[in-house]
Amino acid sequence: MTATASDAPAVAHFRFFELEVVRTRRLGHSFLRVTFGGESLAGFRSGGFDQSLSLFLPPSGQEHTVLPSTDEDTWFAAWRGMPEEERPVMRSYTVREQRRTTDGADEVDIDFVLHGDTGPASRWAGQAVAGRRILAIGPAVAENKSVRFQPPADTDAIWMYADETALPAAAAILDRLPAGTGVRAWFEVPHEDDRLDLSTAADADITWIVRESDGRERTEQVLNALRAAGPTAAVAPYAWLAGEAATIRSVRRHFVQERSVDRRAVRFTGYWRLGASEEQLLAEAYAGKAPSEDPTSEL
Repeated sequence: MTATASDAPAVAHFRFFELEVVRTRRLGHSFLRVTFGGESLAGFRSGGFDQSLSLFLPPSGQEHTVLPSTDEDTWFAAWRGMPEEERPVMRSYTVREQRRTTDGADEVDIDFVLHGDTGPASRWAGQAVAGRRILAIGPAVAENKSVRFQPPADTDAIWMYADETALPAAAAILDRLPAGTGVRAWFEVPHEDDRLDLSTAADADITWIVRESDGRERTEQVLNALRAAGPTAAVAPYAWLAGEAATIRSVRRHFVQERSVDRRAVRFTGYWRLGASEEQLLAEAYAGKAPSEDPTSEL
């Protein structure tokens, strides 16, 4: 999920945390879970569901993240003003799970999508070892604006679409849904062994869309899977959609135009854009902005 400075949260609800890698675990062909600890996590307050935070990953060749400032008023300008080769990479990720262990330690899991050395986050995660430290801006209160999953009170069904970049967020949402919640979900992944075993108390019907098994264009493949599902009896469904921006726009149109979902009950987020690097997206967001001015960016 690409971070922009507009994702930098309000100081009352968010602050800097130092995270230390405790362990890593491969979940599938494309997924790696990194478990972080650290004393500062005692003040971390995830709101669950699709809670996000901003990670600052050290440049290649550095083990730990170093920022010139973590002050609430000066960190962004100081970070942006760093030489490019020294500037930590800022990326937004989902808190997959937060817990306190039996010995009283606080831990946070973050799931990364691995695609070799083609991106700084994938490269860092693939090389992560216990003891390495990074900085993050994360929630200090559980009710915060970075929890985007907010179904209306009268919702009678949850409909979800996520590609691999949004699957950790979708999985975290499923974790929190209560028994009896009707869920229809479509999850797109690159490889057959990326079909994860997801736990939920909800009554969830999950369709996996595996790209490697079909030569069609990705958006067409997703829409065909959605249309094959047919109608449902839901009266007031809530749709949560996240992934590649162009595909998300098409999926949103499907739900609003073909399934007559109230557009106000569709929460959609473009985590990335096909053909554009994360650095290009950030450059677009920063264009014409002063060094201390947070850009606003919509994928």
